[in-house]
Amino acid sequence: MELNNIKRVYLVGIGGIGMSGLARYFHHLGCVVCGYDKTSTDLTNDLHNEGIQIIFDDRPDWIPYAFQTPDEGTLIIYTPAIPKDSAILNFFKNNGFELFKRSQVLGIISKSMFTVAVAGTHGKTTTSTMVAHILTDSGKDCSAFLGGLSTNYHSNVLYGKNNIVVVEADEYDRSFLTLYPDVAIITSMDADHLDIYGDHAHLTDSFKMFASQIKPGGTLIHKKGLALDSGFTYAVEAEADATASNIRIENGDFYFDFKNSQSSITNIKMGIAGTHNIENAVAAIEACLILEVSPDAIKSALESFRGVHRRFEYVIKNDHQIFIDDYAHHPEELKAAIKSVKRLYPGKKLTTIFQPHLYTRTRDFADGFAEALDLSDELIILDIYPARELPIEGVNADMILERMKLENKRRISKQDVLAVIKEEKPELLLTVGAGDIDTLVQPLKHILENV
Repeated sequence: MELNNIKRVYLVGIGGIGMSGLARYFHHLGCVVCGYDKTSTDLTNDLHNEGIQIIFDDRPDWIPYAFQTPDEGTLIIYTPAIPKDSAILNFFKNNGFELFKRSQVLGIISKSMFTVAVAGTHGKTTTSTMVAHILTDSGKDCSAFLGGLSTNYHSNVLYGKNNIVVVEADEYDRSFLTLYPDVAIITSMDADHLDIYGDHAHLTDSFKMFASQIKPGGTLIHKKGLALDSGFTYAVEAEADATASNIRIENGDFYFDFKNSQSSITNIKMGIAGTHNIENAVAAIEACLILEVSPDAIKSALESFRGVHRRFEYVIKNDHQIFIDDYAHHPEELKAAIKSVKRLYPGKKLTTIFQPHLYTRTRDFADGFAEALDLSDELIILDIYPARELPIEGVNADMILERMKLENKRRISKQDVLAVIKEEKPELLLTVGAGDIDTLVQPLKHILENV
């Protein structure tokens, strides 16, 4: 596929965060961009307002005429999350079109560019967005394909004028193996996506394969303790090639000092909260130093970094109430989010609302979820969000509750949560999950601001 020949792009599953980034990218290049998705969302509304035509009925007869016959100017992209029996997907398959996965297209786009790829079972979205912001804010510049909406840029894609691209490297479905980066960051390799990999060992093997694809002369940066044989290590308050120390909270803001063998940056003020985000920052700093961004420019950029939508995002922050929303959907992510909230507000009672994501993940990590959620003072758990999965007999949210030691816990339907929160008015609220719990955020905000 030659990118220069592409004039028309159709995306099957255009509403996904990665797919929408590609839609914006090709629209920016002047291509005619259209797509299909199952449901309308704020993100698809944004794409529509930007001039991208989207349909929400799985009907091939609604596909624009320009996409009815294959030619070298037409590109069809699909996401593996689309059901195999999708009528639109099968129309393209059965009519001679060559279909490309999102990850394949990302690999082709980045192939001729200096690529910084950030992988990990958690931490990759914030870290890649942080790298992109430092490069942009410092004037070094870059393009970027991100797995979340950057708060600074209100987008999941950046259009740089140079040859540097930052990409989030997704391990789901082994997608990141289409990438051959110059600089690779691996933030974590915890067991996840076992419905794809079968066991942790196969997941680890894929990460090792990703690391082996770094271009000759390139650099691997990874969290200390991962099962990787080479590269630069980083850590928080521990020995590594790059470290964060002197971590402290002043007036609600996190500060730390950075040091590696060649540079030290003191008194860095973080624009976002959380010890886990300091860990992400250490990796981002190391990558940007390799790209010859000055320590002063890095320090300034981290202070102005406002994070990613749904990554430890403040919804309400005043003297009476704190409401934080986070995408955490893995036990380690939950631990990081809850510990950071407790560290910031040690005198307040924390109420956590959690929506489990996927039946397989709930089954595989029920013990880990229970241990992480026990760190809360009060837990409200919602029913499992199934996403792409069918129910598994005996697997439900109660699996987690039964394993917890916390006494103040209960399962409530998504429909009843608003009434409960209106009555109880928690002073410190955390919503976590990767399903559709985000649709509760604005109603919860409205309730808490008007009680």
